[in-house]
Amino acid sequence: MKTKFYIVSGMSGAGKSQALKIFEDFGFVCVDNMPLQMTVDFIDICLKNPEKYKNVAMSVDSRAGKSINSFTGILEILKKKKIDYRIIFFNADKNVLIKRYSETRRKHPLGKSVAEGIELERKIINKVFGIADEVVDTSNMTIGELKDTISRFTGTAAKKEYMNISLISFGYKYGIPYDADIVFDVRFITNPNYVHGLKFKTGRDKAVKDYIKKQKEFASFFNIFSKLIEKTLPGYIKEGKSYLTIAIGCTGGRHRSVFTAEELAAFLKKKKYKVNVNHRDILKGK
Repeated sequence: MKTKFYIVSGMSGAGKSQALKIFEDFGFVCVDNMPLQMTVDFIDICLKNPEKYKNVAMSVDSRAGKSINSFTGILEILKKKKIDYRIIFFNADKNVLIKRYSETRRKHPLGKSVAEGIELERKIINKVFGIADEVVDTSNMTIGELKDTISRFTGTAAKKEYMNISLISFGYKYGIPYDADIVFDVRFITNPNYVHGLKFKTGRDKAVKDYIKKQKEFASFFNIFSKLIEKTLPGYIKEGKSYLTIAIGCTGGRHRSVFTAEELAAFLKKKKYKVNVNHRDILKGK
């Protein structure tokens, strides 16, 4: 099995860190800012564990300092060990880089001023820039476009298997999950909590499931709800989103929200999405 080895380099603020996150979303083992003198040992580890390290992305940038001079020697070792590698250099206009640093209020790692740091960095990293297989200018690029670009280079499509969906059932009486991207309220469903024999059960129990399924309102709602989620997910993927949290709430978070989350998880898994379910409040109020 051949190892795919990508070397990610470029200017600070041009998108290297975001690119590594995208590589990671695509299933690559990513290494950021590893000392170049350790690279040979890392290459050997990759060769000894081809299943685990079949897709690797490693960053090399100005943080390497003077050791950047050994970069071409590292490439020769990769060639001798018959590892196919590609160098992707991320670049951006100077004014764009200055603006990004201004927005994040970070100082440039190499200079007293951002402008000074950018000029010095270009001189240091020029050796990598000159031999890069691909140069990506991110000056006017969105995250979604960056993801599409990396997808094209690696031959790894930004498909649904790279969207991680987290479903959270919760009780409104305990507060809405702070990390939710989408929140749905299912308190319109008749509450099993007030039905004899169901109060101390949960939305995972058959009796509660049967009670909710019998309600015409639920069947109609879930048909629309599931199709709405299915319809919007490709748009999130296209825009570069890899993680989506959907919170479903009822009063106490034990019956209606739990059942709905379980039903939605089953629906999305059939559509080949990665789904994780967390019933946050299922044990509260017992």
